[in-house]
Amino acid sequence: MATSADPCAAAAGIKHHPQRTPHRGPEVVVESTILFPFAEVWWLYAAFTGFILALLALDLGVFHRKCHVVSVKEAGIWTAIWISMSALVNLAFWGWARHDLASRGLDPALGDQAALEFLAGYVIEKALAVDNIFVIAMIFGARSIPPQYRHRVLFYGIIGALIFRALFISVGSALMQYQWVTLIAGVFLIITGIKMLVIRTGEFDPVNNPVLRVLRRIMPISPTLDGQRFTTRVNGVLMATPLLVALLLVETTDIIFAIDSVPAIFALTKEPLIVFLSNILAILGLRSMYFLLEGAMERFTLLKYSLALILVFVGLKMAWLNDLMGGKFPILWSLGIIAALLAPGFLAPLFVRRKKS
Repeated sequence: MATSADPCAAAAGIKHHPQRTPHRGPEVVVESTILFPFAEVWWLYAAFTGFILALLALDLGVFHRKCHVVSVKEAGIWTAIWISMSALVNLAFWGWARHDLASRGLDPALGDQAALEFLAGYVIEKALAVDNIFVIAMIFGARSIPPQYRHRVLFYGIIGALIFRALFISVGSALMQYQWVTLIAGVFLIITGIKMLVIRTGEFDPVNNPVLRVLRRIMPISPTLDGQRFTTRVNGVLMATPLLVALLLVETTDIIFAIDSVPAIFALTKEPLIVFLSNILAILGLRSMYFLLEGAMERFTLLKYSLALILVFVGLKMAWLNDLMGGKFPILWSLGIIAALLAPGFLAPLFVRRKKS
């Protein structure tokens, strides 16, 4: 027998998923409401994407038009700029979300929740990016990439990362509507975190890498650089330079890390818009963070364990804690737990250095 829809929910624009009949098997769809569906806020995605492209063009065309060695001071300034800009975007998103929700007859306090989820997703992506930075440093060292060319490799690497992250988020937003996918993703993050805790990470091999074997079948690799070019011609033969090799390895590394980071943010929010904004902004600051931490990476030996525990936590949140708390683990609790797990990994090197002094 059909039941009438809730008039209050209909007036507010909330759509409920219809339950399936018993003969079709157990319910697999997550009962949730997307506050900012793509069909209604597509213009925000487009405006933000245009804003990011303008920033990248300004970065490469004005501030880094000439290759140079990025100093720690310059990296620190740019890191502060990217973090400040992300905070401003979060503030603007918070104000817009409250206004948009109120205009649709929804509780404006949901905008406060959305802004906190934005912050939590940004913090997690930033933290997991540090592990990515360690691998990038090994790539540059193994391929003997001069410091003045590393920013160029990272710049184009970031462009590729933005494209792949947008693709992963699109696929993730569709798959995360199913309970069994959420459960599998949670278990995967728990296993990944436990492996980071108990298994010593194998050495990254930037020489015998499957990506390089594929590249060698397409074109030969030049043993020497040709300035800042990614390809060169030797005796009329088109060859890949070590810069192109480093770029492909950086892109591959980011795809591997995205398998962890994108589900981790979906553990904090079901809103694809929030995942997209926080993830993209965190990636933009990856270059300056690399140059800021490049000379001090050996000090952050405990950070691996902090990141592993964070992955275990967000995995538990997806697979168990959300259901335990009635469908939504409090975001303030999540932020507090993430901060408490990150603090030892970042602060321990400072105390060790002070003790040695």
